[in-house]
This record gives sequence, structure tokens and C-alpha cells, in this order.
Amino acid sequence: MIQTLIEALGLKALPRAGWLRIGIREPESVAAHSWGVAWLTLVLLPEGLDLRRALIYAVLHDLPEVRVGDLTPHDRVPPGDKAAAEHRAMAALTIALPRGDALLSAWEAYEAQRDPESRFVRQLDRLDMALQAVAYRRHGPGSLEEFLDSAAMVISDPQLVELLEGLRRQLQGDDGQGGEEQGI
Repeated sequence: MIQTLIEALGLKALPRAGWLRIGIREPESVAAHSWGVAWLTLVLLPEGLDLRRALIYAVLHDLPEVRVGDLTPHDRVPPGDKAAAEHRAMAALTIALPRGDALLSAWEAYEAQRDPESRFVRQLDRLDMALQAVAYRRHGPGSLEEFLDSAAMVISDPQLVELLEGLRRQLQGDDGQGGEEQGI
């Protein structure tokens, strides 16, 4: 169990691959991203959804990446192969943990998008990416629109769509307010 607990901490040092690909120096880690999704869950989860379940999803959603890496569509790994590798990694990571079966089951529910909480957290996963794209704008990389476009493919909740549109305006400079002025 101790080795698994230590291994999971490796997410703190695993940089997000998409940011590396576009040249962001010292990008956020996968763990930092997971914290961002958990933060957004606390702030934006609609009434009536189970906060505990949603937070579990937010914390667990990228845990297998500590073993398989942060694979993006640019890595050209077939989705089925990625899903199988992540499932094997998650099963191996949770087998020796207290409540390991429950953790694996929760992660599987998130991956299968079985409930409203999993579907909302998936949208928050993309919203966190879009927020980070706007935050990175001050670093001067190339176009970050692809990250907002990717988020838009998943986000459907009206409140989150409105936030994403605001981020797009900030990224494009249409509203005359930079990310720093908005606290982003």
C-alpha cells in the first residue's frame, strides 16, 4: 500500500502533455489539473447533484496517468487501447488500497459517464483546461484556441457554456479585459 500511495504522488511531477506540446515552459502538473477540477466542482456543481461523488470523480479521473502518462489525441493512441491501458493501471493502483474496489468502481463510473455527476465533472475537466489556456496567454505561446474548441465539444451545461464563451472573449481580446484583470 505504501508504494501505491507514493506512486500516486507522481502526478504532482507529471506535466500536462498538451501544454508541453505547444511550448509552455513549466506547465501545470496532472495533479494541479485534478485540483483545478475539484475546485471547479466545489464552486460550480449544480444543486441536486451529489458533491461527494463528484469530488471523488474529480480527484480520481486522471489517476491512471501516473502509470500510462498523459496521453492526448496527438499521441495517436487508439481510444480503445488508451482506455484498456488506463483501466489496467487503475485496477493495479487500487488493488492494495483500503476501499480499493470502491475507488476502482467510482473511476469506472466516471469513465462510463454513468450519472449526472460524472457528466458534469467531465465538462469541468474541459473547463479547467480552457481556464488554464487563458491563464497561459500571458506566457505568449501560439494559438490556444484549440483548447477552448476541445472544451466546447464537451461542455453543454448552460452556465459552463457561458463561462467558456467569456473565456473565448478574453483569449481573443474582444472584451477589452485581459486575464490578469479578471483574476484568471
